[in-house]
Order: sequence, then C-alpha cells, then structure tokens
Amino acid sequence: MVARSLDEPNRAASRLELFFDLTFVVAIAKITEELAHRIAAGELINSVTPFLQVFFAIWWAWMNFTWFASSYDTDDVLYRILTLLQIAGVLVLAVGVPEAVNANDYRAIAAGYFIMRIGLAAQWTRAAVEDPRRRVTALRYVVGISTAELGWLLRVALDESGVLPQQSLVPVFVALVLFELAVPYWAERGGPTTTWHPHHIAERYGLFTIILLGECVLGASTVVETRVQEGVVNEGLVMMAIAELLLVFALWWLYFLEPSAEGLVNRRDRSFLWGYGHYGIFVALAALGAGLAVAVQYGDTQRISPFVVTYCIAVPVSLFLTLLYAVNAPVIPRLVIRPTMTLGGALVILVLPLAANIVGPAAVVSAIATVCALIVALTLNRRSREHDLRDAREPL
Repeated sequence: MVARSLDEPNRAASRLELFFDLTFVVAIAKITEELAHRIAAGELINSVTPFLQVFFAIWWAWMNFTWFASSYDTDDVLYRILTLLQIAGVLVLAVGVPEAVNANDYRAIAAGYFIMRIGLAAQWTRAAVEDPRRRVTALRYVVGISTAELGWLLRVALDESGVLPQQSLVPVFVALVLFELAVPYWAERGGPTTTWHPHHIAERYGLFTIILLGECVLGASTVVETRVQEGVVNEGLVMMAIAELLLVFALWWLYFLEPSAEGLVNRRDRSFLWGYGHYGIFVALAALGAGLAVAVQYGDTQRISPFVVTYCIAVPVSLFLTLLYAVNAPVIPRLVIRPTMTLGGALVILVLPLAANIVGPAAVVSAIATVCALIVALTLNRRSREHDLRDAREPL
C-alpha cells in the first residue's frame, strides 16, 4: 500500500467506491423518511437537532472512507475485505437511524461506527507500515480516529447508565464532532501530507450529491405514486410534481457548473474549507428531500400550514445556494455562477413562502424552481456571450 500519485491521469471512482456509496443510500433514505414523518406530524422544531446529529454520523463515515481511498486505494484482496467490513458498519448504522432520530438512542449507530472504525484503523495501520514516508501522518490518523471512537462509545455508555444528564448530550456531541474534524487537520501536519487526487475527490463529492438528489426524487415520487393509487389526482398535485422535478434538475445543474476539481488542483491548502463546507450542502439536500415529500402530501394532514410546508423547501434551497458559493469561493478564483445570482436568488427564495397562505404551496414551489432555473439560464447565457466575445478577439 503506497501512496497513489496526486496527478495520476484519468483518475476516476472505482467500482468498489460506487458500491460503497450505494450502502449509504439506505441510511440517507431512512433519515429523510424519518424527517418527513416528523415534519408532517408537526414536530419540525424538535426534529432539527437529531436530524443534524444523525446526518453528521452518515456524512463523516463517508468522508473517512473517501479521502483515505483517494490516497491509498490499492484494490487488492485485503483492501477489499476491509472495505467490506466498513460497508457492514454502514448498514448497521442505517438500522439505528430511526431510533436515533425519534428516541435519541445512538447504540446502533455507535455499533456501526465501531465496526467501520476497525476497518478504517486497519487501513491506516497498513499505510503506516507500507508507506514509510508518510508513517507519522498515518499513525496520527490511527490515534485520532481510535480516540474519537472511544469518546463516542463512552458517550453512549454514560447515557445508558444515566450518569450523563440529558441536557449534556448535545454539548458532548458537539465536542466530539469538533474533535473528529480536528483529527485530519492535525494528522496532515505531522509529516508529508496524503496524496488525495483533486479530480477524484471532486468526482466523489459529485456522486454523493447525485445520491442525495436521487433521494429527493425518490421520496417525492413515492408519495405521488401513493396519492395516485388513492385516486387523489388534481391540478395542484400535477403542478407540485412538475415543479419539484424542475427544482431538483436545476440544483443538479447548478452544482456541476462550478469547476471545483480545477480549483482543488491549484488550492490544495484550502481543501478543508471545501470538504467540510459540503456538510451544509449535503444536509440541505437531505432536508430538501424530506420537504419535497411533505409538500406532495400536503392536504392529507392539517398539522402544518402552507407557510411551514413551503419553508421546508425554501430554507434548504437557500442554504444550498449560499453554501455553493461559500465552499467554492476559496478554491475557484473566478466563479462561474456570479455571487449576486446565488446569494440574491437565496434571498428571493426565502421571501417567496410569505405568499403561501394566499397562492398555495404548489405555486410557491413552482416559483422557487423558477428562480433556480433562471439562475441556470442566465449563467449559461453569460458564458455563451463570453465565449463568443473571446472567439471574436482571437486572430484568424
């Protein structure tokens, strides 16, 4: 296991990485479904904290594997077996999502993490043995992730025994999260840095974005199918379904407009800002999936108002647009999407739900989708004009 080249040509996600990502579909589907149920039941406020906590567990498990694989993916038998062990841990984590969200019971998630950390620590230990130049860095990762795992297990044990007060659970969680985030930063400064591949990392993040957008489509389409089977088909449902599809497609287009891979090539030192900032983008898309599902079934429940329903879509979309600018600005000198468009569009979208009680949720969601589509169209039009101008200036 030697470090892969950071400028390896044609580096792309492996079939094993794609298979690994598929296991996260289960966990993401569960947390999105649980959040949608709680929103529909009128428990939006109480669901925010557990949703953010559980999603961090999902995201960080994916992050740990992704960045290691970008540097040390040997794809040999031992590597595959240890990856299989981590996949098993992801599935155990997914089983514990409902209890964690609804009952603050993190035992299954802690068990899943423990299984994954065994595989991950073994991978870093192997890297320390077989890549002497980066031995200190690899061993720091082993120490860091092992210490963090002990902290998570201790938190669960103290919670189960009643020693840790309930009001202390969130502060302890935040402290452990900060420790987890600090481990890569500390490890990468212990010696030669790992050789993660910029284009490979950008592709991996893009694939995870596609998974989350796919969950948005799946959640909403499942509810649409149920309503059609129940015979509840009307103009509002059709309008909502079309608007949601347009919205998801526009967000997909916006995400891939920015050349993040090229930015990471030139600004490797800012990769932490880019990589960690994606937590907000990913959590926004997961929350959007829940919001879209609730919006489609609006009318079946009287526990939430049109105002709340539409804000469950507007807030995630605004957060997505804002963070799309924030994570790319440090690594891309000249953004493709103008900040005035992303930030201005985010502000407009936050205002639109104020009219929900008058025009209805379907009209508001259609307006949100239209704003995102306009940002795409205006950006493409500006790029086309700039290319035409550049071609006109070039000598024949």
